[in-house]
Amino acid sequence: MAPSAPSISSNMSNRAMTPRPSSYRYKSEKRGMTYNIMLVGQSGLGRRTFLNTLCEREVIPPSEPPNPDTANVADPMKFDTYEVNLEEEGTRISLKVIDAAGFGDGLDNTSCFKQLQDYIEAQFDEVLVEESRIKRNRRYRDHRLHVLIYFIAPTGHSLREIDIEVIRKLGEYVNIIPVIGRADSLTVDELAAFKQNIMRDIDFYKLPVYNFCWDESDSEALKENREIMDFIPFSVVTCDEVIDNEYGSVRVRRYPWGTIEIDDESQCDFVLLRYILLNSHIADLINYTEDVLYENYRTKKLEVGGFAEGEDEDEEGEAETPALSAKKQDYADETDAPETPA
Repeated sequence: MAPSAPSISSNMSNRAMTPRPSSYRYKSEKRGMTYNIMLVGQSGLGRRTFLNTLCEREVIPPSEPPNPDTANVADPMKFDTYEVNLEEEGTRISLKVIDAAGFGDGLDNTSCFKQLQDYIEAQFDEVLVEESRIKRNRRYRDHRLHVLIYFIAPTGHSLREIDIEVIRKLGEYVNIIPVIGRADSLTVDELAAFKQNIMRDIDFYKLPVYNFCWDESDSEALKENREIMDFIPFSVVTCDEVIDNEYGSVRVRRYPWGTIEIDDESQCDFVLLRYILLNSHIADLINYTEDVLYENYRTKKLEVGGFAEGEDEDEEGEAETPALSAKKQDYADETDAPETPA
């Protein structure tokens, strides 16, 4: 039950009903599009229901009740991977979602930042090695993250230190889109004030969240993207329940006092965010990852030695990761292998 495309404003309604032109998307309609998303946020902010609602199916089943004897012990962060095949506006999407379970649940979360950065860099390193091969694997599956959805706790105040640090550390590697999890816990006025405070913090600390206006070549798209920027951070309400009313089947979150229809744009930003992620801006997110974020990483990596022999450390003396060392060895073995006589 895919919701209709949202209308950002009255003068953009016709444009919003149709995906923006994208040669990348058109070329991918038949062969499918590889798309990778990461979900990051503390437990209890609705990452599971967000993914299920995004994919319109149960991807992650309800978790087991915690053991009372160990409920006070925070589990270390781990990466849970889910793969879903979707079809949006005639385009097949091979969606891979990485959920950073356990992020921010401990008292000291310093290691979480490094784990996230190492994971993202490892995906870049895989592509860098693949590009350097004499014979490339035509069936290679690109695992680079195209977008990171960061869930902000609905405190009603401003960004916390953990929010600032994770965005600051990861913004140069991945497109970060901040969302307010469980936004239904705030009143309309509280939500508006909270959004203003978050944007004030983003501007003050110069946090590198995804800039929808990065491509200024299309003036019509630029106008749309500027209006989308006004919604950041997106307020998200998700659900596991579908009910029938006089207008048909609707997805709702039920409360003692009533229900919230998550596809109602007046109640939350989920329908707009879903349309952006899986339809109108999917090509932009992929292109920015490949043409800007990855190229910047690749340039820095090659400037400090790349795969040159004898350069196992960068200019600052930081040792390379074991994963990259193994990949470099594979590349060296391949290039050293004798040619097969004809």
